[in-house]
Amino acid sequence: MKHKLLKDASEKKVSGFNGIVGEKSTRSKSKNPSTKPKEKLKDAFSLVQLKNETSKNKGLHTQRRYQLKDLSWRSVDATIDGKENQSQAAVHGENPKSCELEYGSYCLWSAQYKEVMNDFVVRRLKDQLFMARAHYPSIAKLKNQEMFTRELKQNIQEHERMLSDTIADADLPPFFAKKLEKMERTIERAKSCEVGCSNVERKLRQLLDITEDEAHFHTRQSAFLYHLGVQTMPKTHHCLNMRLTVEYFKSMPISMNQSNKHKLEDSTLHHYVIFSRNVLAVSTTINSTVMNSKDSGSIVFHLFTDAQNFYAMKHWFDRNSYFEATVHVTDIDDHQKLYKGVDSNDMKQLWPAEEFRVTFCNHSQPFQKQMKTKYISTFGHSHVLLPDLLPSLNRVVVLGDDLIVQKDLSSLWNLNMGDKVIGAIQFCEVRLGQLKAYTEEHNFDTNSCVWLSGLNVIELEKWRDFHITSRYDQLLRKLQKDNLTSFPLKVLPISLLVFQDLVYPLEDSWVQSGLGHDYGISQTDIEKSATLHYNGVMKPWLDLGIHDYKGYWRKYMTNGERFMTECNIH
Repeated sequence: MKHKLLKDASEKKVSGFNGIVGEKSTRSKSKNPSTKPKEKLKDAFSLVQLKNETSKNKGLHTQRRYQLKDLSWRSVDATIDGKENQSQAAVHGENPKSCELEYGSYCLWSAQYKEVMNDFVVRRLKDQLFMARAHYPSIAKLKNQEMFTRELKQNIQEHERMLSDTIADADLPPFFAKKLEKMERTIERAKSCEVGCSNVERKLRQLLDITEDEAHFHTRQSAFLYHLGVQTMPKTHHCLNMRLTVEYFKSMPISMNQSNKHKLEDSTLHHYVIFSRNVLAVSTTINSTVMNSKDSGSIVFHLFTDAQNFYAMKHWFDRNSYFEATVHVTDIDDHQKLYKGVDSNDMKQLWPAEEFRVTFCNHSQPFQKQMKTKYISTFGHSHVLLPDLLPSLNRVVVLGDDLIVQKDLSSLWNLNMGDKVIGAIQFCEVRLGQLKAYTEEHNFDTNSCVWLSGLNVIELEKWRDFHITSRYDQLLRKLQKDNLTSFPLKVLPISLLVFQDLVYPLEDSWVQSGLGHDYGISQTDIEKSATLHYNGVMKPWLDLGIHDYKGYWRKYMTNGERFMTECNIH
């Protein structure tokens, strides 16, 4: 499956001169030798949704993360003034942020973990090989230099063999010093030969072209593998799920006592809702909420998952207690009858919160600041079922499984939201007018701020009064006519439009977002926030997570669990 996933990233890979592998060079064919190789890579790697053919199968459990740069939309990038970004190639070549725009969070991560090349000898050997390759074609054309040509070719081959197994100076064979001196003498002799400077210069340009193309290819391939890594369940997490599932069927199920069953419908208690497939992530979110609550006995968690993760979730929360809080796990597949508004097989599965990386252009800003990339988290398609999943409740708080709670949240039940349906953090760095490429067929306030999921207060009675579910179904049916648009990408415009003028803005102190993609969040802002939202692709349970923020998440991990030890989760 990996070969199939890498097909797009590797289809331009060709053999270069003397074994160098890279992309097909275009500089030598261009009339303008100053053309930058980066320009031809425009849109070559536009990660919208990884083309994983098994993502529709229930055997793969991934957190889907998307970049809203789907070619099926009418415009690749949303703009402020309605103009499409026609100078994107120039921006990629000159804008210092072009790397993030093209490769997303991979650039942020790779900059943090970049290793400095300190191996002087290896670099010297590579420089020699580069110069020898540049002179070889000209030397080979000289008369009466057949022996020297063979010697130069032999030295090139010996360097290639030596460097093929060498990364650092410590990897060099003991005879490297003799090879280095021998090549040095050969290059000096080649420089003394009467050859045309233009020939050597042309060959140097070709080698530089191939080397740059090779570097861009590996950068694009690394970014692809990075995104594949953050979207694929780690082996340790898969192990935990499998062991919990097997143990569930081996042991006697623990039945919920009658008092806890009564709590599930008691509207006087504090009800939290979480949609998740990740046992470790959701348990950490629940643990942090309970540990920072003043009255854990008044807390009820409604955890909705899919059929394949249900038994693992069920057994985990039967084994582990969270003070006096009640945790009820529900298989959302048991509620398929609720999908009555939309006739779609895609709706008959769990769709938790979705995340999008949106790139748009502001032509009113200076050239270096025109391109902007922002991250938006929003409800998934399954959230529209909330009024039907919890028919006896009124106010609930929806938490993301990538959220950590640091303070008591009980005051959220005292908010007077007026006639608003949803309480959310407003993200005014992105407004609906900047996303009109995705919502242009609908009427909306262009100055309205985008709202974020993660921590949301929901008034279910007002939801029912305003017929939100029906409006959602109507918008979804309208967008389903566009068969080219992937089903998950439809959730962003629908979620933004269906709650228009029905969002109650929460204070910014409730949520500190961006811990899954932003390296610049200060410790002061983190510590004073009530919750921390790891929105972005660099989740704290992944090796690719931002190291400085992992401690806040690990603080609430369950300790002493046998299955975590057996699956090497620490």
